[in-house]
Amino acid sequence: MPEYYDVEPYKYDAPIADLFSETTVMFADIAGFTAWSSEREPSQIFYLLENVYRTFDSLAIELGVFKVETIGDCYVAVTGLPDPSNDHAVNMARFSHKCLTKVTEVMESLEAKLGPGTSDLRIRVGLHSGAVTAGVLRGEKSRFQLFGDTMNTAAHIESTGTPGKIQISQETANLLKEANKGHWLTPRPGIVSVKGKGDMMTYWMQPIDPVIDEMNVNCQEPIKRKSARRLSNNADNWGQSDLGIYGIDADKKTRLVNWNYEVLSDLLSKLVAWRTMKRMPLRRRRSSNKSMLDAAQIAMLEFDEDSDEDEEKTVIDEVSEIIFLPSYSEQVIPVSTLIADATILPEGVKAQLHNYISRIADCYHNVPFHNLEHVSHVTLSANKLMMRIISPGEADFDGSPDDPPERPKRRGSGSSIQLNFETVEKNLHLSTFGISSDPLCQLAIVFSALIHDVDHTGLPNVQLVKEQSALATKYKNKSVAEQNSVDISWSILMEEQFQELRDCIFGSDVELRRFRQLVVNSVMATDIVDKKLKQLRENRWAKAFDASKSDSFSADDVNRKATIVIEYIIQASDVAHTMQHWHIYCKWNEKLFCEMYTAYLSGHAAVDPLKGWYEGEIWFFDNYIIPLARKLRECGVFGVAGDEYLSYAEENRKEWQRKGKGIVAEMLASYQKRHGGRAVDEEKSLNMENNFSPDKKFSKMERSLSLGSGSEKQNQRSISLGNGTTEVKTLNGQQARRPTGAFA
Repeated sequence: MPEYYDVEPYKYDAPIADLFSETTVMFADIAGFTAWSSEREPSQIFYLLENVYRTFDSLAIELGVFKVETIGDCYVAVTGLPDPSNDHAVNMARFSHKCLTKVTEVMESLEAKLGPGTSDLRIRVGLHSGAVTAGVLRGEKSRFQLFGDTMNTAAHIESTGTPGKIQISQETANLLKEANKGHWLTPRPGIVSVKGKGDMMTYWMQPIDPVIDEMNVNCQEPIKRKSARRLSNNADNWGQSDLGIYGIDADKKTRLVNWNYEVLSDLLSKLVAWRTMKRMPLRRRRSSNKSMLDAAQIAMLEFDEDSDEDEEKTVIDEVSEIIFLPSYSEQVIPVSTLIADATILPEGVKAQLHNYISRIADCYHNVPFHNLEHVSHVTLSANKLMMRIISPGEADFDGSPDDPPERPKRRGSGSSIQLNFETVEKNLHLSTFGISSDPLCQLAIVFSALIHDVDHTGLPNVQLVKEQSALATKYKNKSVAEQNSVDISWSILMEEQFQELRDCIFGSDVELRRFRQLVVNSVMATDIVDKKLKQLRENRWAKAFDASKSDSFSADDVNRKATIVIEYIIQASDVAHTMQHWHIYCKWNEKLFCEMYTAYLSGHAAVDPLKGWYEGEIWFFDNYIIPLARKLRECGVFGVAGDEYLSYAEENRKEWQRKGKGIVAEMLASYQKRHGGRAVDEEKSLNMENNFSPDKKFSKMERSLSLGSGSEKQNQRSISLGNGTTEVKTLNGQQARRPTGAFA
């Protein structure tokens, strides 16, 4: 038994501990951190915490505050020890307020690196004054600790607070008043119930004397937005009407553009590095890299000039059953060995990439859901899945290098068998169907996430068709919004001013065609309603994952599997909020509701979306979200991310079943408040007669009827994950209910 388990390990040494009767303790927690973390990679989570805590540490040194510890996303500090101080409450008040204001700057600066939603994070602070027992708690990992009722109370004061504000106890308030700082305090209305203490009187605290920067403002002050303009009655330009209350300010738009630039420049730099290591020129060449594909594949990818001039052909006609990815060869440079370094990109390429993303951002409208912020969230989710593709050290393979690869196991279950690097890379390439070895494919997937909702008006395809919009006519009433997004984004990319950027992305005409094919298939996959696309995915799944051919590694079989996995990535990213933390799901669910409800009130929907919203969410979880999450896990490409997505989806479904009806009522009330009572009468709109029990089993027809009234049979659309058919009923031509892809 180790020595430190001795009965009397410290027999001759007294503990280093003391009682400090006059201290002020601060607990500062990052509100929304858990939800934010569910969208990101572990390394990004730690990067944020390191930056926030380093900032707090610097302030603590500057103001003479003692840092106690960090517990997850909670920062604990104290004044009045180890050196006693009469002004410990005042010092802590100033320190906590500087932390509060400084963290806003830190979060905004980090958004360009960590993605959308980062600048929305705020800290919630609680202060309490009293006696604490402090000392070094010895053991295997000795550390300084504080104990006592003061610590517990400070923690509860923080947890009952509000993001962006400092809540203090009566004891701390009394000390500030004694120091002539009573003008810093505002009594909090009502009584706060604190566990173990009962009801307490608390205060909001904000220093407002010359010691504090004059620029400090109340972080909770609402953003002043211009009122919404009158909405257009024309379906073609309805989304271009300025729904002012849903707009994002210029600073946030700039941060989102910068973040998307960082993501795409990292992927592009890997592509350039990959080509450089293969001694390929950066500039576009007509005869490069064809050896990566066989002759038949190259022939299928060559441009057909006549077909390009066919005026009847639209984007949807380009959807392919199989996308060809480079086959494995000893000359393949594994992407996992490449380090993203944007400095290798020529300055002209970087400038054009940033300009292109800015142009794309300008193409998004200020609608509640299908906007720049949401598409940035989709890009974030797609990039996360790309990063989760299993790295070489996380796969476990048996057998000789010539044997077929074993399916990669979950992270943490790797074998101790050491294989040579080439063998691992070869098996990884086959196990991920070539996606892990193809930087052009990875770039195309994230690029597609960025552009997939360009120019979206906030109206679903079925409504655009019903109103006989010009776009619906142009695209023959099929995947209207998706085809429009591809056409606009591609035409911008083909402009003369982006020549250098195109030369960097495409190493050859074959790569240009392959990139286009990847983008078309990815964006079209977000339309989960189109029957033809649904059938194509069903057939592809049946062929790719047929049990009798599960071990087939022919080029067509591998590429077919890659094609469907790529489509799953973009589909999952498009509805990723349903497979992330509950608060993330609720945030985007409400935004989607606002978009649909605004369309309804403006005459662009025949049926009130409130009717059946609760039931529709349960239906969608059961018939699309959870099956999709299972496919992510079953394909075996994403490691623990597959388990993570499925777990969140199932938990959100359960939570919605418990709380959904109340949340629907809250969403309506919030909408009415935001629009100044513009919504129709609540009782008439909600029409919730409590005749739909979550525990009751309904037939397919009953479920469809619960989503509305009228001739549901006359308009039906279907969605599918490949190995089964799921039908979505639409109401009098109005889509019943569905996020991004289904509406697009």
